[in-house]
Amino acid sequence: MIQAERIQDLNDAPVRPGRYVLYWMQASQRARCNHALEYAIREANRNKQPLLAVFGLTEQYPEAQERHYAFVLEGLRETAKELRDRGVQLVVRRGSPEVVATEAAEEASLVVTDRGYTRHQKAWRRCVARRSACRVVQVESEVIVPVEVASDKREYSAATLRSKIHRQLPRYLVPLERTKLRRDSLDMRLASVPIDDVDAVLADMKIDRTAGRVRTFVGGASHAARLLREFIERKLPRYASERNDPSLDIQSHQSPYLHFGQVSPLEIALQVVAAKHVPRAAKDAYLEELIVRRELAVNYVHFCPRYDSYESLPDWARRTLADHAADRRPVIYTASQLERCGTTDPYWNAAMREMLVTGKMHNYMRMYWGKKVLEWSRDPRRAFRLLLHLNNRYFLDGRDPSGWANVGWCFGLHDRPWGERPIFGTVRYMNAAGLERKFNIDAYVRHVQALP
Repeated sequence: MIQAERIQDLNDAPVRPGRYVLYWMQASQRARCNHALEYAIREANRNKQPLLAVFGLTEQYPEAQERHYAFVLEGLRETAKELRDRGVQLVVRRGSPEVVATEAAEEASLVVTDRGYTRHQKAWRRCVARRSACRVVQVESEVIVPVEVASDKREYSAATLRSKIHRQLPRYLVPLERTKLRRDSLDMRLASVPIDDVDAVLADMKIDRTAGRVRTFVGGASHAARLLREFIERKLPRYASERNDPSLDIQSHQSPYLHFGQVSPLEIALQVVAAKHVPRAAKDAYLEELIVRRELAVNYVHFCPRYDSYESLPDWARRTLADHAADRRPVIYTASQLERCGTTDPYWNAAMREMLVTGKMHNYMRMYWGKKVLEWSRDPRRAFRLLLHLNNRYFLDGRDPSGWANVGWCFGLHDRPWGERPIFGTVRYMNAAGLERKFNIDAYVRHVQALP
């Protein structure tokens, strides 16, 4: 089902005669459970035209590194094959996405695109809508409840959004019907980047390779599906009680795939809901993270244009951090020292190494990791900039709504005041003693040290 609230006209141009309906695939990089793709197929069938998909591969994606491009290309390679099986040719072209899409739209009768929430994603879509002579339609597929349906304003916390989300779930947490394309685009001869050879494409790109390619997580829907099956079968029953323990790895590892739109949050949620012999509490705990917390981050980025700015933090948090900005720090580390895992804290060093090697970090350690950067920086503003730098460079899922919200949370975003203390003021504090008290943290350190 494609609910009407997911569909938005971006311009007032008409559907016109053309060679094909164009699906400009940018945020939802998948062939399964993709509302934008299904809508495009239905429109192609209605217009009795083939459907062509296009993707703009830019070397100037904000803060992207080699590991991010490799993951994207691995995913596109799979997606291209799955689209071909459905009769859709995927054309990958180098260039800024809005330029690639605008050029492809010249022969299109209609352009259908997915939805992104960041400044540059919104700007790309506005540009294509303005420059295209045909109708441009945006279809939202990266959240379960459309962002403006869930709320019409920036929400303070999960507590203020949760009931609004849950009221809407019966309408939106439903399977998406798959539509068969009647006319394929496979015989069209169009230039495209040869993504079958990911290594060759990657080697030819002029990109920042500071954060090199990771091997722990491979891009593509099939890899996401395998990890999800393993999670539901072996880990989900324990999720409610053990998810925070870094030594146990009770994680789904879906965040990189969600970040690049290689898996649908709806598909994940439906599989979790349908899982047999899993306690309700475990399902609820996971769905809270997947839906409420993730869509709270989307709400933040969508309604807060300066989402990556220190000024976006709550007033109370900025005030209390300013009051303690001159407090004596136990130690101050430079970005270079942190990137070399060169602190005296073995738990923090392990978390940083996990990120460097795998492109991910255990969710609980990610909170501890961020809090310590605040503690070890000269002032909170510098800490915020440094944490964003590390987050965006090394995490596979760092440069998206959840990534920015995670960084902000370390400084009080989506949280409440706690007891006052040096450096942090009333912003929540975390320390090594808490890790030692709650978990077998040394087992986590040993695990990370053993990573290749």
